[in-house]
Amino acid sequence: MATTTDNHTAAALEKESSVNTGAANPNGANAGNAAAGAPAYGYGYNPLLHQHSGPEPRLPAFGGEFQPGLWKGIEHRKFANPAPLGLCGFALTTFVLSLINLNTRDVTQPNIVLALAFGYGGLVQLLAGMWEMAVGNTFGATALSSYGGFWISYAILLTPGFNALNAYSSAADEGSALGFFLFGWFIFTTILLLCTLRSTVMFFLLFFTLDLAFLMLACADLAKSNGNASAGTTLQHAGGGFGILAAFLAWYNAFAGIADSSNSFFTIPVFHFPWSEKGRAARGKTEREIA
Repeated sequence: MATTTDNHTAAALEKESSVNTGAANPNGANAGNAAAGAPAYGYGYNPLLHQHSGPEPRLPAFGGEFQPGLWKGIEHRKFANPAPLGLCGFALTTFVLSLINLNTRDVTQPNIVLALAFGYGGLVQLLAGMWEMAVGNTFGATALSSYGGFWISYAILLTPGFNALNAYSSAADEGSALGFFLFGWFIFTTILLLCTLRSTVMFFLLFFTLDLAFLMLACADLAKSNGNASAGTTLQHAGGGFGILAAFLAWYNAFAGIADSSNSFFTIPVFHFPWSEKGRAARGKTEREIA
């Protein structure tokens, strides 16, 4: 009995110690409530490892959480961070389609993308967007749900059973319609891009390269519809190149959202803009240290 009592006492003391010291997983479900004593990895690294002080602390922008601006951590969050899941679904589907747009190993038919577009990039990313709503992230919910819808709609266009493109009487009309479709996504991505200007470099570059990919691919379809096959192919390859970059940047931001001290020996930099809240705070700290 004495041994059992001692074990219970030790466990209680250990629990009390962890509460008092604020030990917490900096990237976990309660990352927004991590104590100020979390390990510091320096300016430009995972901002979930640092918390603003004050009566209502705000965390800096972070692509791993799909947060483009200051945000408040959710106390006792019931959901894990859904952003890396959505980012990975987007990244893999974009990666495969972009390889085909580059005619890698002479593969030109995008049919293999259908499975990913319906399943991973479509359904799974859409679900991640819905979960972003549950955790109160408007930007993440809008972006992930919309791009999940993009992949599902793109898969519908490529699926013969839907006959979505059969209504067009000529290849020129079909190319123009696809160009309109992609231009709409270019405009939408531009809106999201403008919302990342105060976030991090890696988060901004994700939407910047994706925006250029949509623009290049839209112009490629319009060029082909005008009978300029050579320009269309060049623009398609450019769109594929920007798509590859966007895919790897999505994986990069996903990794930043997953990796923490509990599962990785290091965290990766996300590079805050100098004019962002985190950048201004770091610059002010450096100036005070020099003074």
